[in-house]
Amino acid sequence: MMVSRVFMVAALLVSATTVTTSRAEAQDARAAPNPAAIARVRAQYLKREVDIPMRDGTKLHTAIYTPRDTTRRVPILLMRTPYGIAPYGDTAYPTQLGPFPGLDVEGWIFVNQDVRGRYMSEGTYSFMTPNKGPDRKPGDLDESTDSYDTIEWILENIAHHNGRVGSWGNSAPGFFVAAGMIDAHPALTLAYPSAPMIDWWLGDDRHMNGLFKLSQTYNFLKNFDQPRTGLITNYPVGPNPGTTDGYAWHLDIGAFSNYGPGPLQNRVAFWDSVTAHPNYDAFWQARSLWKHTKNIKPAVLLVGGWYDVEDPYGMLRLNRSLQENSKSTKQMFVVGPWSHGGWNRADFATFGAFSNGGLTGQFFRDSIGAPAFRCLLKDDCKGQSFGGALVFEAGKNQWRRFDAWPPKAAAPRALYLRENGRVAFDAPTNTATTGSTTRTTFADRYVSDPAKPVPYTMGVTFGFNAQYPTEDQRFASRRPDVLTYRSDVLTRDVTVAGPMSALLHIASTGTDADFIVKLIDQYPNDAAPEYDGGPRLDAYERLVRPGVARARWRKGFDKNIPLAVNVADSIRVPLDDVFHTFKKGHRIVVQVQSTWYPAVDRNPQRFVPNIYRATNADFQSATMTVFRSSARPSQLTLNILPQ
Repeated sequence: MMVSRVFMVAALLVSATTVTTSRAEAQDARAAPNPAAIARVRAQYLKREVDIPMRDGTKLHTAIYTPRDTTRRVPILLMRTPYGIAPYGDTAYPTQLGPFPGLDVEGWIFVNQDVRGRYMSEGTYSFMTPNKGPDRKPGDLDESTDSYDTIEWILENIAHHNGRVGSWGNSAPGFFVAAGMIDAHPALTLAYPSAPMIDWWLGDDRHMNGLFKLSQTYNFLKNFDQPRTGLITNYPVGPNPGTTDGYAWHLDIGAFSNYGPGPLQNRVAFWDSVTAHPNYDAFWQARSLWKHTKNIKPAVLLVGGWYDVEDPYGMLRLNRSLQENSKSTKQMFVVGPWSHGGWNRADFATFGAFSNGGLTGQFFRDSIGAPAFRCLLKDDCKGQSFGGALVFEAGKNQWRRFDAWPPKAAAPRALYLRENGRVAFDAPTNTATTGSTTRTTFADRYVSDPAKPVPYTMGVTFGFNAQYPTEDQRFASRRPDVLTYRSDVLTRDVTVAGPMSALLHIASTGTDADFIVKLIDQYPNDAAPEYDGGPRLDAYERLVRPGVARARWRKGFDKNIPLAVNVADSIRVPLDDVFHTFKKGHRIVVQVQSTWYPAVDRNPQRFVPNIYRATNADFQSATMTVFRSSARPSQLTLNILPQ
């Protein structure tokens, strides 16, 4: 049930939205030196670097910043990261400490740590370290035990603290926060997993429902997973592609099996692990952290962005897991109109072509984030409430508060693919059917050619376009290999709140296929810019949410089943949650396609047991059929919130 609407700011101020492919850059916008800021931190804090022993004797390199003012007892903020705790050295200081600009002015204790096996810490690094869970035995190690041991050491070896620890981190550091709040140290009072990685196969960075996120993963692993020779403060740089045209470059590489021995030069070990585990097997399931987030004792401030292209899944899956398995946890869930981690540092008055109605990032930091840290770690609450869900409603550009997410008042309603390129909430009424074959007039078809895949963005970039989540989809709707269905002009607002899924009744001339479904908001023909200097929005087809699915897993992720050629079948395509209002005068648009490149890898459309072992010769064109009859009503189920 909605309890209030808050924060509607009329000012249309423009803020920059970056296009980035570097997780390290997204994690830490403090890399650029700022002499004045560095001098301020140095004047306020003493720094020392130590190597903290874990229970197995492995030492983790840690930087400790304690306030020079020792007259007060203050909280400890812990950040554990695989991206390095630079600048290294007792006399080298950063421009900022803590998750938000200005929080370090308050004189807390800050502890930053290189996780096991990274930079200056001993041991071996494990991607998404499997949690040992309730079967943990004496001597078993995971990120929960390393976090526990670190907190135990700093409580005993740092003076003038108040006995409370808050953990924080964005993206991969957000994973370490989430892992550390499992079987947590009693002193861990607040956990702030910001855009956390939670499951690398179902969602987040490496996959979307099992489809490999090609561009993003290549750009990340080619640098991050370079071999380490001893303890280092910098990793070697990965191979330079020599072009800004990622679409053409990846097509030229060809099949997935060409990358390891090709541009990666067999130096990126985790790429080989991905290749060996194409399915949701024990390797990936052991890294599904959400399965272990039960009976969490610290309070949790869980935050993410609707437009996060890196870790959009983790915040949603962790929120769901906490609601199901940790009901007594004091939790607050916040989602705003932001890209990856941007709420920690940028203002986000706009995103791409659209206004957000105000300084949404600053609002979060000043009104939600920093007050939560003060309240839970210092008892400095000043009337602040902590709990429930605070989510941004796109389209209307307003914050709304609910008891929980998704809102209980939202009810499912089917939106059907209809004749003549239409979608409607009315089901098709025709009754013709021809058994199990594809011979029917109540269907649409397109030819999917892996040699000419549909791009995920209209931009030319080697990286991952951070603005694609709201990009104009007219470039795709004009292609013959994309089916586009439009509603009539809406006569009233329609608000979609929560998860969605498409049920497609399909057939193919191939034995495997991918299906991408996109929910789109089409603006009126006379739509004006939303902010000064912004683009006109005449008939703009704003991407609201994409979803992807691979036919081989249509019966379950534990089943790897080829399609029968030209035989009717069905597949469910999950789409992550949204909170978006399609306004009166707009249209709801649905697109269906079979390639989305190089956001995800290409399906050869010929079944290969391990899809990553496919060769160039396995790729073939295939004709896809999407049925829309009353017997096989393809549809998108939306959760509609009453007005």
